[in-house]
Amino acid sequence: MVGEIRGTMNIRFGFKSRTRAEPKPLEGSLAVRWALILAAVLFSVVFLLLPLINVFAQAFAYGWNVYWAALKDPDTASAVRLTLIVAGISVPLNAVFGLAASWAIAKFEFRGKTLLLTLIDLPFAISPVVAGLLFVLLFGAGGLLGPWLQAHHVRIIFAAPGMVLATIFVTFPYVARELIPVMRQQGREQEEAALILGAGGWKTFWLVTLPSVKWGLFYGIILCNARAMGEFGAVWVVSGHVAGETDTLPLRVEKLYNEFDPAAPFAVATLLAFLALATMALKAFLDWKSRRES
Repeated sequence: MVGEIRGTMNIRFGFKSRTRAEPKPLEGSLAVRWALILAAVLFSVVFLLLPLINVFAQAFAYGWNVYWAALKDPDTASAVRLTLIVAGISVPLNAVFGLAASWAIAKFEFRGKTLLLTLIDLPFAISPVVAGLLFVLLFGAGGLLGPWLQAHHVRIIFAAPGMVLATIFVTFPYVARELIPVMRQQGREQEEAALILGAGGWKTFWLVTLPSVKWGLFYGIILCNARAMGEFGAVWVVSGHVAGETDTLPLRVEKLYNEFDPAAPFAVATLLAFLALATMALKAFLDWKSRRES
């Protein structure tokens, strides 16, 4: 069905599939080129690779048994579960919002578009700690809605709902900001042609718009998920930091480190490091796949 619609549009309206042209390398001094490459490699090694290697070295410094015992700790297992729950709720919600917002911004003209773009970028400008405090002032016991929530036995702050809200806030822009330039680059011609050919709005979205931006959507979801699982500041403020109840993996690492445990915080930190490495690998794979299809 997708092929039929696209094929008909290509024949009837003369559309050609858009491919990304490979950028030509700049020509310049060989010395300058190698100096820039060397600077980039040194920066990556000093500020990225060495700290990552140190985390794994410290985690296994006391042996495999100590490392495994730290990961099997009930409080650590609880932190893993809560991290997955928070990310599992916040990421799909942000994916839906990001897809809808980017579609509206890139494909339609309406009043308030600039305001919507500003609101999407707002979490980039606000400190996560300040974002967490905003939720405390809104939903906390002494906050604006706190008395009503207490009267109805609804607990948001110092519980999982508050952590989900804080995570949604800080990861708000990732999917939308990844999709907006992709949708703008695609233009509106194919959607307009599909509508002329009789396809409805939802059918046009599912069969024309979504397939053309799927790689941008995947990128945004991957980055959003990595940010959600690694969030510390906003979640720390609204969580209450109760071991075994409201600790996520980053909070668990901080608590173990403050307890002067020599190996456990690094052992738990390797889980986040593995997440970062998996994110990089998956993003590289998707980039390779998108280039093959271009």
